Amino acid sequence: MTQLLSLVVYMAVITWLLLLAASLIRAKCWTPAGMSVAMGNRENLPEATVFAGRADRTAKNTLENFVLFAALALAAHASGTQSPQVLLGAQIFFGARLLFIVVYYLGIPYVRTLVWTTGVAGMAMMAWALV
Repeated sequence: MTQLLSLVVYMAVITWLLLLAASLIRAKCWTPAGMSVAMGNRENLPEATVFAGRADRTAKNTLENFVLFAALALAAHASGTQSPQVLLGAQIFFGARLLFIVVYYLGIPYVRTLVWTTGVAGMAMMAWALV
């Protein structure tokens, strides 16, 4: 498997873990009542805490960006594009997403936007190499 496809797989796993974590944090699964909520139909979710809201927004934002990243990476792979710019853009995106997760979970507002922009710039590098 290429480095580019490895980054897609890693990002898929991270995205899934974030979605799972957000759900479990919202349900407060570490409590008996929360475990009941998490294992049920989630019809009576408790009000989201500030942290649970951030975890949910982090997961959703990562999912939205992962879709775009995966499309670019898979287009590059399918077209046989071996440009170092594609791989560098993917690496920048991946590193920025890891940092984004930490910064968003910690609730650091302006840095979060800067890190998000860096990830988007990585995807722009990938797209530019494909056109």
